[in-house]
Amino acid sequence: MVHNAYDSFELLYDCDSKIESVESYGSKILLGCSDGSLRIYAPPPPPPKEVRKEPYTLEKNIKSFAKRPVVALEVVESKGFLFALSESIAIYGLPSFETVTVIGKAKGANLFCWDDSRGYLCFARQKRVCIFKHDGGKGFVEVKDHGVPDMVKSMCWVGENICLGIRKEYVILNAMNGSLSEMFTSGRLAPPLVVPLPSGELLLGKIRSLRGPYALIQTVVLRNVRHIHQRNNYVILALDNSVYGLFPVPLGAQIVQLSASGNFEEALSLCNLLPPEDSSLRASKEASIHIRYAHFLFDNQSYEEAMEHFLESQVEIVYVLSLYPSIILPKTSIIPEPEKLVDISGDDSYLSRGSSGVSDDTEHSPTSNTLESNENAALESKKMSYNMLMALIKFLQKKRSNVIEKATAEGTEEVVLDAVGDNFTSHNSNRVKKTSKGHTTVPISSQAREIASILDTALLQAFLLTGQSLMAEELLKGVNYCDLKICEEILQEGNYHIALLELYKCNSMHREALKLVHKLVEASRTCESDISHKFKPETMIEYLKPLCGTDPVLVLEFSMLVLESCPNQTIELFLSGDIPAEMVNAYLKQHAPNMQAIFLELMHATHEDAIIGNLQDELVNIYLSEVLDWYANLTSKQKWDEKMHSPKRKKLLSALESLSGYQPDALLKRLPPDALYEERAILLGKMKQHELTLSLYVHKLQAPELALSYCDRVYESILNPSVKSPSNIYLMLLQIYLNPRRSTNNFEKKITNLLVPKKPTISRTNSKLTKTRNRGSKKIAAIEIAEDTKANLNKTNSGKSDVDEDEFIGEGDTSIMVDDVLHLLSRRWDRINGALALKLLPKHTKLQNLLPFLGPLLRKSSEVHRNCSVIKRLRQSENLQVKDELYEKRKVVLEITGDDLCSLCQKKIGTSVFAVYPNGKTLVHFVCFKDSQSMKAVLKGSPLKKNLNRY
Repeated sequence: MVHNAYDSFELLYDCDSKIESVESYGSKILLGCSDGSLRIYAPPPPPPKEVRKEPYTLEKNIKSFAKRPVVALEVVESKGFLFALSESIAIYGLPSFETVTVIGKAKGANLFCWDDSRGYLCFARQKRVCIFKHDGGKGFVEVKDHGVPDMVKSMCWVGENICLGIRKEYVILNAMNGSLSEMFTSGRLAPPLVVPLPSGELLLGKIRSLRGPYALIQTVVLRNVRHIHQRNNYVILALDNSVYGLFPVPLGAQIVQLSASGNFEEALSLCNLLPPEDSSLRASKEASIHIRYAHFLFDNQSYEEAMEHFLESQVEIVYVLSLYPSIILPKTSIIPEPEKLVDISGDDSYLSRGSSGVSDDTEHSPTSNTLESNENAALESKKMSYNMLMALIKFLQKKRSNVIEKATAEGTEEVVLDAVGDNFTSHNSNRVKKTSKGHTTVPISSQAREIASILDTALLQAFLLTGQSLMAEELLKGVNYCDLKICEEILQEGNYHIALLELYKCNSMHREALKLVHKLVEASRTCESDISHKFKPETMIEYLKPLCGTDPVLVLEFSMLVLESCPNQTIELFLSGDIPAEMVNAYLKQHAPNMQAIFLELMHATHEDAIIGNLQDELVNIYLSEVLDWYANLTSKQKWDEKMHSPKRKKLLSALESLSGYQPDALLKRLPPDALYEERAILLGKMKQHELTLSLYVHKLQAPELALSYCDRVYESILNPSVKSPSNIYLMLLQIYLNPRRSTNNFEKKITNLLVPKKPTISRTNSKLTKTRNRGSKKIAAIEIAEDTKANLNKTNSGKSDVDEDEFIGEGDTSIMVDDVLHLLSRRWDRINGALALKLLPKHTKLQNLLPFLGPLLRKSSEVHRNCSVIKRLRQSENLQVKDELYEKRKVVLEITGDDLCSLCQKKIGTSVFAVYPNGKTLVHFVCFKDSQSMKAVLKGSPLKKNLNRY
C-alpha cells in the first residue's frame, strides 16, 4: 500500500434481510433486499445534506416494493427518478416512490448503469448488453444491442464507452461498434466492481490508479463486498448484512504521505486537486515537493529532469548553483533557501576552469599514455559532469528571459531617477550608480541585477566548461550582466580571445579591447596558428568603425597602428566615420605625414564638399613641396625642362585648376622666379591677373592654345561680357599678340609689384592706394585693365592705332604675332567686338587675311538685323489685331429698360446718365460711379480704409 486514500467506517449492521443493492438519496441510504423490500436508513438528527461518518438507523421499510430481490438501485436526482432492478427495470418517482414506468425488454437483466449527461440507460442480460435512451418523458427507446463473451458482473459508463466487469477482469466496451479492450484483472477471489468518480475516473475493486503502470494505491480489507455505490465525497460498500462507507482522507494528509514515501508524481497530481481557495497551500506544497523531487532525481543522475523540477519550484538560482561548487559566482547578499543541499558526485578537476572546455584557439587531447581503466573512469566522470552542466545550461536559459527583463526594468528606473535629480534619493538612499566604463564593476543595491549577474556569470562558465565557446560569445554580444572581474580572469586563462573581446565591448572598455586586438594582430604576424585567420589589421578597423562618432581621439590613436598595413581601409574609416576632417588631417600631419596627402586626395575624390579651404591649402602645399623637391633635384643635375610633367607635377596642376579654397598669393611666393611658369599662370589666373596669366602662356610657355583656353574659361564664367570689363578677355589677348614688347615689360613690372610689397609712404593718397591693393589682387587687375582699355580707346578715337609699326624697329626677332592674331579672330569672331578689334589691328593688315573673321561676323550681323525687322513687323501686326479686338468690344449694344437698377444705390436707372463696367453687365448711375471713385481716392492709404476692409 502506498498511502491511505480512504478511511472505512461501518454505517449500519445486522440488517434483517440480505442486502442485494445499495443507493444513497441525500443523507439517506436505500437498501434493496432479497425479500423484495426497500429499506431506508437515516443518520441521527439534525439531518445532514449527504451521508456522513456516523451510525445509521432504520427510518422506513417498504416491504411490497418488489416481488423478487431488488438487485440494483440508482437515484437520478436531475429527473427525480429511482431506477430499481428486480424482475425488470422499474422507474419510480421521488420522494413518493410511485411507479412511473417499467422497461419490459429489461426482463431478466442482472444489472444496469445510467449516463445522466446524455440520458442513456445500459443493462446486461445474459451475454448481451443493451442500450436505451430516455425520450424526455416517461418512455425509453432502444439504441444498441451488443454481445459479450460472458455474464457481466459490473458495469459503468466511461464517457461514450462502458467499463464492464466480466469473469475476473475489467474490459472497455465501445458503445457504438461493440468492440472490447482488456484492462487488468480484479484478483483471484474478489469479483470485479466498478464505480465512476466525479473526475471522470473509475473506482475499481482494487482501488488501483488508472495511470500506467496502474500502481496499487490502497487495499481496504472487507470480505464479501457485493455492491459499491459512489457519490461526490464518499463511497458506500454493501456486504450481506452491513454497509460500510469509504470517506476520502484530506488531500493535504495524502500529499504528506506520498512525498514522505518518495511518490512525488502522485503527490504533485494530488496537489492539482486542492480547491482554489487553498492556492497558497497548494503553491507551498508543490514547491516543497518539486525541490525534494529534484534532489532525488539529481542524486540519481537524472539532471535534466531535476532541473525541470527546480524550475517548477521557483527556487532561487543561487540555491541551484550551490550544487555546482566549481562554478565561481560573484559576491551577493542573496541567501539561498534553507533546503537540503546534496553532495554532487563527479570529477571536480574536470569542472575547474583551467582544465575544462575547448577554447576557440586550441584543442586539448587526452594523454595517450594513460591506463585504459583510468581512461574509462575519467570518461565516465566527464560524461556525468557534462550532463550536469548541460542540464544547468537549460535551467539558466529558461530562467534568463524573466531575470534579464526585471534587471533591465530596474536599470531603466535608475536612469529615470538620475535624470530627474536628487529629489528622490531619499526613497533609495542605498542606491549606488553603476559606471558604464571602467575596469571594475561598482556594486548596486539591486536584487534583480544581482541575480542577473549571478545567472549570466554562471551561464558563461557553463558554456565554456562544455566547450560551447560560440554560445559564450553570443551571450556577451547581447544584453548581459556578466561579472567583469570573474569573467575576464576566466577568459584570459582559457585563451578565449573572441569572447574576451566581446566582454570588453559590452562593458565599453574599448581601449582594453583595442589593445587585445593589436596584441593578437601582432601575434598572427609572427606565428602560424588558428588565430591568424581571425585577427588581422582589418579586425581593428571593423572595431573602430562604431567608435568614430563617440570617441574620435581613440579611433585616431589606434588607427595609426594599422595605417601602414591597411592604408586604404584606414583612410576609408576616417572618411566614412563622423570624425572631423580637420582633426584627422592634424593627427596625420603629426604622426603620419606621408599619409596626409593620400587622405586628402581620397577625401576630395569621395567627399568633395567636405574638403574646405584650409584642407585644400594643405593638399596644394603638399603637392607643391613635392614638386619643388623634384625641381631642385633636377636643377642640381642640370636636367630641368619646363615642359617636363611628372606624376607629382600633374597632381599639382590638376589641384591648382580644380580647387578654389587655397591661397594663391602665398603659393606664388614659393615658386622659383625662372621656372614652373604653368603653375604661376594658374595662380595668377586665380588672382584675376588676366594680363599676367596670358603673358605667361604666350611669352614664357609659348602655348597659344593654353592662352585661348584660359580666355574661354574667363569668358564663360561671366554671363554678360562687356568692353569695359575684364570679361572681354579676348581683346586683352589680342593686345598681347599685337604688342609683345609692351606686354613683356608690363609683366616684369607687375610681377615685381605682386611679389615685393611696396614700402608705405607719407602721402595719404599712396597710403590709401596701398590699403586698396592690400584688399586683394582682384581690384588691382581690374583698375589696370580699365586704364589700359581707356588709353586704347582714346588712341583709337583720336585716329591712332594702338600698335605702331615703328615700335618694332630695332627689336631684333620681336615682332607682331600676326598669325596668332588672325587665328584668334577666326576662331572667336562671335565673342569679340568687331569694331574694337579692327581699330586695334595694324594699318598694314590685309583685308584678305581678315575674311575668316569678317565673313561670319557680317553674316551674323545681317541675320540679327533681319530677325529684328521680322520681329518688329510681327509686333506691329499684333498691335493691329489688339486694336481690332478693342473696336469690336466697343460695338457691344446694351439695352436698358425701366426696371434696370443701379448696382451701387439700388435705384432705377430711368433716364439718368449711366455707366457700364467692363464686364458689360453691371450698370450704375454716372453720379454714383463718380462718387465711388472719389471715395476711393480719399480713403486710399487712410486708417479708415483698413477699418472698412475688415467688413
